[in-house]
Amino acid sequence: MLRIWGRRNSGNVRKVLWTTAILGIDFELIEAGGAFGVVDTPEFAAMNPNRLVPVIDHDGFILWESHSIIRYLANEFDDAGVLYPTLAQPRAEVDRWLDWLATTLQPAERPMFLGRLRTPPEKRDWAAIEASEKSLARLFTIVDDQLAANRFMAGQNFSLADIPMGVFAHRYLAMPEIERPALPHLTAWFEGLNDRPGFGKYVMTELS
Repeated sequence: MLRIWGRRNSGNVRKVLWTTAILGIDFELIEAGGAFGVVDTPEFAAMNPNRLVPVIDHDGFILWESHSIIRYLANEFDDAGVLYPTLAQPRAEVDRWLDWLATTLQPAERPMFLGRLRTPPEKRDWAAIEASEKSLARLFTIVDDQLAANRFMAGQNFSLADIPMGVFAHRYLAMPEIERPALPHLTAWFEGLNDRPGFGKYVMTELS
């Protein structure tokens, strides 16, 4: 049995929940993080000393870090190797975009998302928010260029690389009152994700 600790409005948790839907994995969600607390308990810290969600327990195997989790789930439940190719070069294409999102796109997005959505107006750091939005415009243009040449993020097949990108593209495209460059290829790719299992339930929810 797969157990997941997290909250549905977390971008990192959404990656994991959407992956379970695509792979058809049954799971139990234990609400944790944010208003739910739990992460400050000794029991949670024993699973993840960072005290962050998501965390999974799969038949006694504990794992944290969202991209490590979705890689594990694909390795464990996708025998055909569709989401996470078994050959070195196609797998490296997937890993490249997963790493880029975690190290480049996600940190750049954080000041905008937290500043606009989770910070009272009188406490917002507008210089940091505007710098974040400028960086995101450049970074999502890189994504748009990739999707101009490829059907999906890592080539012609839907893969793990599309899952975190779908989550963070939703946060970017749905954020009100920000200026965005024209991103026709990203927009067309994003609209096509609606047909994927779990996309509406776990990704296309209200930003909070």
